[in-house]
Amino acid sequence: MTEFLDGPQGRRIAYNRIAGQGPGVVFLGGFKSDMQGTKAVFLEDWARARGRAFLRFDYSGHGESDGTFEEGCIGDWLADARAVIEELTEGPQVLVGSSMGGWISLLLAREMPGRLAGMVTVAAAPDFTERGFWAGFSDLEKAMLKRSGRVAVPSDYGEPYVITRRLIEEGREHLVMQDPLSLPFPVRLLQGTADTDVPAEWATDLLAHASGEDLRLVLVKGADHRFSTPACLELVSDAVEEVLARLPAGA
Repeated sequence: MTEFLDGPQGRRIAYNRIAGQGPGVVFLGGFKSDMQGTKAVFLEDWARARGRAFLRFDYSGHGESDGTFEEGCIGDWLADARAVIEELTEGPQVLVGSSMGGWISLLLAREMPGRLAGMVTVAAAPDFTERGFWAGFSDLEKAMLKRSGRVAVPSDYGEPYVITRRLIEEGREHLVMQDPLSLPFPVRLLQGTADTDVPAEWATDLLAHASGEDLRLVLVKGADHRFSTPACLELVSDAVEEVLARLPAGA
Protein backbone atom coordinates (compact mmCIF):
# COMPACT_ATOMS: atom_id res chain seq x y z
CA MET A 1 0.00 0.00 0.00
CA THR A 2 1.38 3.37 -1.03
CA GLU A 3 2.06 5.86 1.75
CA PHE A 4 3.42 9.40 1.67
CA LEU A 5 6.21 11.21 3.47
CA ASP A 6 6.35 14.99 3.75
CA GLY A 7 9.74 15.38 2.13
CA PRO A 8 12.10 18.26 1.36
CA GLN A 9 10.58 21.63 0.47
CA GLY A 10 7.09 20.28 1.12
CA ARG A 11 7.21 17.67 -1.63
CA ARG A 12 5.18 14.57 -0.72
CA ILE A 13 7.20 11.46 -1.46
CA ALA A 14 5.29 8.25 -2.28
CA TYR A 15 6.69 5.02 -0.87
CA ASN A 16 5.98 1.38 -0.15
CA ARG A 17 7.60 -0.19 2.89
CA ILE A 18 7.55 -3.63 4.44
CA ALA A 19 8.79 -4.41 7.92
CA GLY A 20 11.36 -7.11 8.54
CA GLN A 21 14.81 -7.89 9.76
CA GLY A 22 17.75 -5.62 9.08
CA PRO A 23 19.81 -4.48 7.46
CA GLY A 24 16.97 -3.32 5.29
CA VAL A 25 17.12 -2.99 1.51
CA VAL A 26 16.26 0.29 -0.22
CA PHE A 27 15.60 0.41 -3.97
CA LEU A 28 16.49 3.62 -5.83
CA GLY A 29 15.04 3.84 -9.31
CA GLY A 30 16.24 5.48 -12.47
CA PHE A 31 15.65 8.68 -14.41
CA LYS A 32 11.91 9.13 -15.06
CA SER A 33 11.15 5.65 -13.71
CA ASP A 34 8.99 4.82 -10.71
CA MET A 35 8.67 2.33 -7.88
CA GLN A 36 6.25 0.16 -9.86
CA GLY A 37 9.05 -1.00 -12.14
CA THR A 38 9.92 -4.66 -12.56
CA LYS A 39 13.10 -4.64 -10.47
CA ALA A 40 11.53 -2.71 -7.59
CA VAL A 41 8.50 -5.00 -7.33
CA PHE A 42 10.62 -8.12 -7.78
CA LEU A 43 12.90 -7.11 -4.91
CA GLU A 44 9.95 -6.33 -2.66
CA ASP A 45 8.59 -9.83 -3.28
CA TRP A 46 12.06 -11.25 -2.65
CA ALA A 47 12.37 -9.32 0.63
CA ARG A 48 8.87 -10.27 1.83
CA ALA A 49 9.58 -13.96 1.25
CA ARG A 50 12.68 -13.69 3.45
CA GLY A 51 11.34 -11.43 6.17
CA ARG A 52 13.72 -8.66 5.14
CA ALA A 53 12.85 -4.98 5.64
CA PHE A 54 12.42 -3.25 2.28
CA LEU A 55 11.64 0.22 0.97
CA ARG A 56 10.92 1.54 -2.52
CA PHE A 57 9.87 5.11 -3.32
CA ASP A 58 9.26 7.67 -6.06
CA TYR A 59 11.49 10.71 -6.36
CA SER A 60 9.63 14.01 -6.62
CA GLY A 61 8.24 14.47 -10.11
CA HIS A 62 8.20 10.70 -10.58
CA GLY A 63 5.37 8.21 -10.15
CA GLU A 64 2.94 9.16 -7.41
CA SER A 65 5.12 11.76 -5.71
CA ASP A 66 4.47 15.47 -5.84
CA GLY A 67 6.27 17.73 -8.25
CA THR A 68 6.88 18.14 -11.96
CA PHE A 69 9.56 15.97 -13.53
CA GLU A 70 10.98 18.72 -15.73
CA GLU A 71 11.50 20.98 -12.73
CA GLY A 72 13.61 18.43 -10.86
CA CYS A 73 17.35 17.89 -10.73
CA ILE A 74 19.89 15.55 -9.17
CA GLY A 75 20.09 17.55 -5.94
CA ASP A 76 16.32 17.40 -5.49
CA TRP A 77 16.20 13.63 -6.01
CA LEU A 78 19.21 13.12 -3.74
CA ALA A 79 17.41 15.09 -1.02
CA ASP A 80 14.32 12.89 -1.49
CA ALA A 81 16.40 9.72 -1.12
CA ARG A 82 18.19 11.03 1.93
CA ALA A 83 14.87 11.98 3.55
CA VAL A 84 13.25 8.58 3.06
CA ILE A 85 16.29 6.77 4.44
CA GLU A 86 16.51 9.07 7.44
CA GLU A 87 12.80 9.03 8.20
CA LEU A 88 11.65 5.57 7.14
CA THR A 89 14.53 3.20 7.92
CA GLU A 90 16.53 2.22 10.98
CA GLY A 91 20.23 1.46 11.03
CA PRO A 92 22.50 0.79 8.05
CA GLN A 93 20.81 -0.14 4.78
CA VAL A 94 21.79 -2.00 1.63
CA LEU A 95 21.08 0.30 -1.31
CA VAL A 96 20.09 -1.10 -4.70
CA GLY A 97 20.51 1.67 -7.26
CA SER A 98 19.31 1.30 -10.84
CA SER A 99 20.79 3.63 -13.48
CA MET A 100 20.38 7.15 -12.01
CA GLY A 101 19.67 5.41 -8.71
CA GLY A 102 23.24 4.14 -8.85
CA TRP A 103 24.50 7.73 -9.00
CA ILE A 104 22.20 8.72 -6.15
CA SER A 105 23.47 5.74 -4.12
CA LEU A 106 27.07 6.84 -4.64
CA LEU A 107 26.18 10.36 -3.50
CA LEU A 108 24.52 8.92 -0.38
CA ALA A 109 27.67 6.91 0.31
CA ARG A 110 29.54 10.20 0.33
CA GLU A 111 26.97 12.10 2.39
CA MET A 112 25.81 9.53 4.96
CA PRO A 113 28.29 6.61 5.02
CA GLY A 114 27.18 5.56 8.51
CA ARG A 115 23.74 4.63 7.15
CA LEU A 116 25.02 2.32 4.42
CA ALA A 117 25.81 -1.36 5.02
CA GLY A 118 26.36 -2.25 1.37
CA MET A 119 25.43 -1.44 -2.20
CA VAL A 120 24.29 -3.11 -5.39
CA THR A 121 24.09 -1.10 -8.61
CA VAL A 122 22.40 -2.06 -11.86
CA ALA A 123 23.69 -0.16 -14.90
CA ALA A 124 24.88 2.63 -12.62
CA ALA A 125 24.96 5.99 -14.39
CA PRO A 126 27.14 8.30 -12.29
CA ASP A 127 27.49 11.81 -13.74
CA PHE A 128 25.18 10.94 -16.64
CA THR A 129 23.95 14.52 -17.04
CA GLU A 130 27.51 15.50 -17.98
CA ARG A 131 29.01 12.31 -19.45
CA GLY A 132 25.83 11.29 -21.24
CA PHE A 133 23.50 14.15 -22.11
CA TRP A 134 25.86 17.16 -22.27
CA ALA A 135 28.71 15.25 -23.92
CA GLY A 136 26.29 13.83 -26.48
CA PHE A 137 24.63 17.12 -27.43
CA SER A 138 25.48 18.72 -30.75
CA ASP A 139 26.60 22.33 -30.84
CA LEU A 140 23.09 23.24 -31.97
CA GLU A 141 21.50 21.41 -29.02
CA LYS A 142 23.90 23.05 -26.58
CA ALA A 143 23.08 26.46 -28.01
CA MET A 144 19.34 25.70 -27.81
CA LEU A 145 19.70 24.58 -24.18
CA LYS A 146 21.49 27.79 -23.24
CA ARG A 147 19.02 29.94 -25.17
CA SER A 148 15.67 28.37 -24.26
CA GLY A 149 16.60 26.41 -21.14
CA ARG A 150 15.47 23.04 -22.48
CA VAL A 151 15.96 20.54 -25.25
CA ALA A 152 14.06 17.34 -26.11
CA VAL A 153 16.01 14.13 -26.69
CA PRO A 154 14.62 10.83 -28.01
CA SER A 155 13.82 8.06 -25.55
CA ASP A 156 13.46 4.31 -26.05
CA TYR A 157 10.85 4.31 -23.28
CA GLY A 158 8.12 6.54 -24.70
CA GLU A 159 7.92 10.30 -25.10
CA PRO A 160 11.16 12.27 -25.58
CA TYR A 161 13.00 13.39 -22.46
CA VAL A 162 12.96 17.13 -21.89
CA ILE A 163 16.41 17.99 -20.59
CA THR A 164 16.65 21.33 -18.83
CA ARG A 165 19.54 23.70 -18.39
CA ARG A 166 19.03 23.44 -14.64
CA LEU A 167 19.39 19.64 -14.75
CA ILE A 168 22.74 19.93 -16.54
CA GLU A 169 24.15 22.83 -14.54
CA GLU A 170 22.99 21.57 -11.15
CA GLY A 171 24.24 18.09 -11.99
CA ARG A 172 27.78 19.49 -12.12
CA GLU A 173 27.55 20.14 -8.38
CA HIS A 174 27.10 16.40 -7.71
CA LEU A 175 29.69 14.70 -9.90
CA VAL A 176 31.34 11.65 -8.29
CA MET A 177 33.83 10.52 -10.93
CA GLN A 178 36.23 13.43 -10.50
CA ASP A 179 37.02 13.28 -6.78
CA PRO A 180 37.98 10.32 -4.56
CA LEU A 181 35.05 7.96 -3.96
CA SER A 182 35.25 5.72 -0.92
CA LEU A 183 32.94 2.69 -0.71
CA PRO A 184 34.02 0.97 2.52
CA PHE A 185 31.42 -1.82 2.43
CA PRO A 186 30.51 -4.70 0.10
CA VAL A 187 29.60 -3.41 -3.36
CA ARG A 188 28.37 -5.37 -6.39
CA LEU A 189 28.13 -3.65 -9.77
CA LEU A 190 25.91 -5.28 -12.42
CA GLN A 191 26.07 -4.20 -16.05
CA GLY A 192 24.75 -5.51 -19.36
CA THR A 193 27.01 -5.46 -22.40
CA ALA A 194 24.07 -4.66 -24.72
CA ASP A 195 23.05 -1.57 -22.72
CA THR A 196 22.57 1.30 -25.19
CA ASP A 197 21.86 3.88 -22.47
CA VAL A 198 24.79 3.30 -20.12
CA PRO A 199 28.00 2.14 -21.81
CA ALA A 200 29.69 -0.87 -20.23
CA GLU A 201 32.83 1.27 -20.01
CA TRP A 202 31.11 3.36 -17.36
CA ALA A 203 30.95 0.29 -15.13
CA THR A 204 34.64 -0.48 -15.56
CA ASP A 205 35.45 3.21 -15.00
CA LEU A 206 33.50 3.14 -11.74
CA LEU A 207 35.22 -0.04 -10.59
CA ALA A 208 38.61 1.53 -11.28
CA HIS A 209 37.72 4.87 -9.72
CA ALA A 210 36.09 3.83 -6.44
CA SER A 211 38.13 2.67 -3.47
CA GLY A 212 37.07 -0.20 -1.24
CA GLU A 213 38.15 -3.67 -0.21
CA ASP A 214 35.09 -5.54 -1.48
CA LEU A 215 34.07 -4.23 -4.91
CA ARG A 216 33.13 -6.60 -7.72
CA LEU A 217 31.75 -6.07 -11.22
CA VAL A 218 29.58 -8.56 -13.11
CA LEU A 219 29.24 -8.00 -16.86
CA VAL A 220 26.31 -9.83 -18.41
CA LYS A 221 26.71 -10.52 -22.10
CA GLY A 222 23.65 -9.47 -24.10
CA ALA A 223 21.75 -7.85 -21.22
CA ASP A 224 20.16 -4.48 -22.01
CA HIS A 225 19.53 -1.43 -19.84
CA ARG A 226 16.29 -2.73 -18.39
CA PHE A 227 18.13 -5.72 -16.88
CA SER A 228 14.73 -7.24 -16.12
CA THR A 229 14.70 -10.71 -17.66
CA PRO A 230 14.16 -13.53 -15.14
CA ALA A 231 17.88 -14.36 -15.30
CA CYS A 232 18.89 -10.74 -14.73
CA LEU A 233 16.46 -10.33 -11.84
CA GLU A 234 17.94 -13.42 -10.23
CA LEU A 235 21.39 -11.87 -10.58
CA VAL A 236 20.13 -8.77 -8.76
CA SER A 237 18.72 -10.72 -5.81
CA ASP A 238 21.82 -12.94 -5.75
CA ALA A 239 23.99 -9.82 -5.52
CA VAL A 240 21.91 -8.47 -2.63
CA GLU A 241 22.17 -11.79 -0.82
CA GLU A 242 25.92 -11.85 -1.38
CA VAL A 243 26.30 -8.34 0.04
CA LEU A 244 24.20 -9.29 3.08
CA ALA A 245 26.24 -12.45 3.60
CA ARG A 246 29.46 -10.39 3.60
CA LEU A 247 28.33 -8.12 6.43
CA PRO A 248 29.79 -8.60 9.90
CA ALA A 249 27.65 -10.50 12.37
CA GLY A 250 25.20 -8.16 14.07
CA ALA A 251 25.48 -5.52 11.36
